[in-house]
Amino acid sequence: MPWKKVKLVVEPKVRALCVHPYPNHPKGCPNFNKKRGCPPKVRLVGVHLDLDKDTYVVWNDFDLKAHVDKMRAKYPKWTDRQVECCLYWQPRARKQLKAIVAEFEDLFPGLRVIHTPEAQGVNLTETMRLVGVELEWPPKNVARQIVVAGTRKGTTSR
Repeated sequence: MPWKKVKLVVEPKVRALCVHPYPNHPKGCPNFNKKRGCPPKVRLVGVHLDLDKDTYVVWNDFDLKAHVDKMRAKYPKWTDRQVECCLYWQPRARKQLKAIVAEFEDLFPGLRVIHTPEAQGVNLTETMRLVGVELEWPPKNVARQIVVAGTRKGTTSR
């Protein structure tokens, strides 16, 4: 069961990860201050979810090592960066997460799912640690996509 109830660790400073440089992006994520679901436009998670009620993490474990091994066998001259490139594995991982979220929503109807929790100030590393899941940074074996869910702010259920 790739979801667990947890008290979310909310630290607005994690939103700053969006502006940290990474290869080919010296100013950080190109979506920062452009996409509706990205900082600083998106508001903190507590504006959307009632954090005094049950909240959940829902995640997908993508076998990144198997993917990289398969790509390395198929393209032996590629560099590590090429065989690990997220463009080749993220679509499948996101499809897997979407199926897991749909199953979760069937079991817990009416909860709001937040697809960009870090953009909304959720420290996923610490939150996942609370449910016994350690995240690899950077991922080498398992890449995890994580969403959070809970009761909409102002709703009386749950």
